[in-house]
Amino acid sequence: MLLSGYGSYGASNDPSFSRENIPLMDRGMVIAIAHVRGGGEMGRYWYETEGKYLKKMNTFNDFVDVAEHLVSENWTCPEKLAITGRSAGGLLVGNAVNMKPGLFRCAVAAVPFVDMMVSMCDPSIPLTTGEWEEWGNPNEAKYYDYMLSYGPMENIAPGPKPEVLVTSGLNDPRVAYWEGAKYAARLRDACEVGCNSRVLLKTDLTAGHFSATDRYHYFKERAYEHGFILDSLGLAGAEPTWSMAGGGAAKNPKP
Repeated sequence: MLLSGYGSYGASNDPSFSRENIPLMDRGMVIAIAHVRGGGEMGRYWYETEGKYLKKMNTFNDFVDVAEHLVSENWTCPEKLAITGRSAGGLLVGNAVNMKPGLFRCAVAAVPFVDMMVSMCDPSIPLTTGEWEEWGNPNEAKYYDYMLSYGPMENIAPGPKPEVLVTSGLNDPRVAYWEGAKYAARLRDACEVGCNSRVLLKTDLTAGHFSATDRYHYFKERAYEHGFILDSLGLAGAEPTWSMAGGGAAKNPKP
């Protein structure tokens, strides 16, 4: 199963047809979307009152709760559960990995906003002061302490980790490429000796925050992420259903 989430800025992550996910579904995977507080799926209260400022932890707790519910209801299991999030969704993924590393087999953190304390404390960065309306101003004590409690970079604990792919764009004006680089390095340092989980960093030297503008380049980027997920879940050799004579189910179809 691939579980995705966002949960910031009041943005609604509505389910819709995505041709990008067909190669995963053709190989037996289930696609799930978590509607967590901080998004706009349940109205402004879901965001303004319950999902920002000093209530931001609700976003991350909701995502973990969704994952645990899917496991308890036998939709998947930790060994077959992948998670993904982009930008502020990468912040969500980073927190989920910190909170429950044993709940997920792998994670994709795409252009992840994971070094938020450094970025939000520096008003010289062009987008910082505007972002204070979402997270709070860490130059104020009440916000600093709370934001520090969930900053992904500051809360990485030593121990086993799921496999993680971190992506970044060299020309990203919103989440600087070095955030992903620092995050990958700290995750690697925190892995226990003998832990075989991969922590990979992929930096696109031509892309910005929204990945490649060329559609074929974009598809290659997504294919790389899908390949990592399938390999981590043991589905790298699974054949798509359309390649089998007479249809049939994909190999290793467990979600």
